[in-house]
Amino acid sequence: MNVFQFIISNVLLGIGLAMDAFSVSIVNGFHEPGMSAGKKNKIAGTFGFFQTIMPLIGWAAVSFFIHIFKKAEPFIPWIAFGLLIFIGGKMLIEGIMILRGKTEENEEDQKLGKGTLIIQGIATSIDALSVGFTISEYGFVSALIAALMIGVITFLLCRIALTLGIKVGTKLNRYASLVGGIILIGIGTEILLSNVL
Repeated sequence: MNVFQFIISNVLLGIGLAMDAFSVSIVNGFHEPGMSAGKKNKIAGTFGFFQTIMPLIGWAAVSFFIHIFKKAEPFIPWIAFGLLIFIGGKMLIEGIMILRGKTEENEEDQKLGKGTLIIQGIATSIDALSVGFTISEYGFVSALIAALMIGVITFLLCRIALTLGIKVGTKLNRYASLVGGIILIGIGTEILLSNVL
């Protein structure tokens, strides 16, 4: 594989892998319309970090622990599904409570916490472990460059998605939690179905 093919294949791989994180970033944006630029960078950076580290873990697993990785691989989509259903379900319940007037919309409650962000980062990047198979023929330096490219692409796409989400969220206002929960549950279901069926 020449340099041009290497760049193109990893850019396309990065865009494909970033789509779940992109969708979740849109949800985060419209769930927190008053988000600061620093917070946008933190969220996009978290998604980018996990999308960088997961392919490297997958590469190492294929290179050194193939038998363990093979046994764990069928559970990867189920883990992502469970994490996103948990977060999405929580948002859905919050949205229903707000619409029924049983709870007030609190700006502090709407803000994305560190724990939730880490769960989102893992859930949206866990399928990138399988990319270890795709890049298994790479040496360490090539695998690292490929993973960094995937991470940077994820960061940039998530940064764009957060801005889009904020614009949409301002219009959705009190429906943001409800719509966000439905989208996260949909993403979790899509990850599961695309890997299991």
